[in-house]
Amino acid sequence: MTMLMAMVISILRLPAVKTRVGLSRSAIYLAVSRAEFPRPVQLGARAVGWLESEIEEWIRERVKQSRKLQ
Repeated sequence: MTMLMAMVISILRLPAVKTRVGLSRSAIYLAVSRAEFPRPVQLGARAVGWLESEIEEWIRERVKQSRKLQ
């Protein structure tokens, strides 16, 4: 089994992303447009999602930045 096969890739839809990061829909899309938040993955004609791993990394980086300021 290769490393890639062993990794589980999860995609989060917007309600789950909003809950995890504590931002509104408009704040998330504004941050995406400013390249300050992970870009969503197109799932279909009218559906997008975010890679869970990228959201988790974004949260970790925000915590690191917050702790440096103190």
